[in-house]
Amino acid sequence: MNRVDYLRISLIDRCNFRCQYCMPEGTELDYILRQELLTHEEIITLLKEVFIPLGFSKFRLTGGEPLLRPGIVDLVKDIASLSATEDLSLTTNGFLLPSLAEDLYNAGLKRINISLDSLNPDTFKTIIGHQKADLWQQTWSGIQTAYQVGFDPLKLNIVVIPGVNESEIEALAELSIKKNWHIRFIEFMPIGNPELFKDRAWVPSEEIREKIREKWGLIESNIKGNGPADVFKIPGAKGTLGFISQMSECFCDRCNRMRLSADGLLRPCLLNETGQIDLKTLLRHGVQTIEIKEKVAHLLNIKPEINYKQRDSGNDTGIYQRTMSQIGG
Repeated sequence: MNRVDYLRISLIDRCNFRCQYCMPEGTELDYILRQELLTHEEIITLLKEVFIPLGFSKFRLTGGEPLLRPGIVDLVKDIASLSATEDLSLTTNGFLLPSLAEDLYNAGLKRINISLDSLNPDTFKTIIGHQKADLWQQTWSGIQTAYQVGFDPLKLNIVVIPGVNESEIEALAELSIKKNWHIRFIEFMPIGNPELFKDRAWVPSEEIREKIREKWGLIESNIKGNGPADVFKIPGAKGTLGFISQMSECFCDRCNRMRLSADGLLRPCLLNETGQIDLKTLLRHGVQTIEIKEKVAHLLNIKPEINYKQRDSGNDTGIYQRTMSQIGG
């Protein structure tokens, strides 16, 4: 088992897009608003008194859409200022970045991942479920703004979906050639949306690599990050291409992370719901943080290695209660 030192923190489980691939039809976008979020102060307390003493030093802010969280810039500043913070990053759909990128960068955020599943505005609308506004242009503007204010390298996350954006693989990969952008192709995991398993809902990374290899060639890159991506690059390119292959090439043996939901559930791994700890309830019932730390330490010691083929062993019913959007990805 790798050392677990990376915590993904979901700040808010709602999104300003309605994506059918992470949020199934009929799911209410105000799901999390019916619950109480961990407060700013509770998040900082948990980091300082529970997670950092247990060896956590790398933190990623996720959602839903974390930029919808009120006070996001102040929270970034407070986490970045902790002496134990070695790495602080954020994943966003980029829609609010034009107005927030500079403030986030100045607050101490230096790494950012932006979801961009298509370069075609119409395909983009299909994926996110919005047909009225030109949200692609707003997201693209957010990407450009983030790069201009200093987020370098910039990571763009692409989930390849058969019959939807599969034809754009080469065009998306080409974004890595002239700029120091890290393009990451992610195999889709339809957790919480089992209907998508009726047909193949994902494209294996090797198929994506082969398409790129045929056009430009592909070489391994020695750039390593905190995540599970296998990193390559097009010869001569400034940026890189990462492949996250949770469906076809299990990487559980490399996992170094846990996930904290917006409403305070600590999840030992993406695929495991049975061992969760409700940290928010413990805090609000007056349980001392030293006792909470002991509970988290125990969970770390028994953190399972569940690969996707064993996904049904991660809960009691075989059906996940939360979607990818609600978990925080």
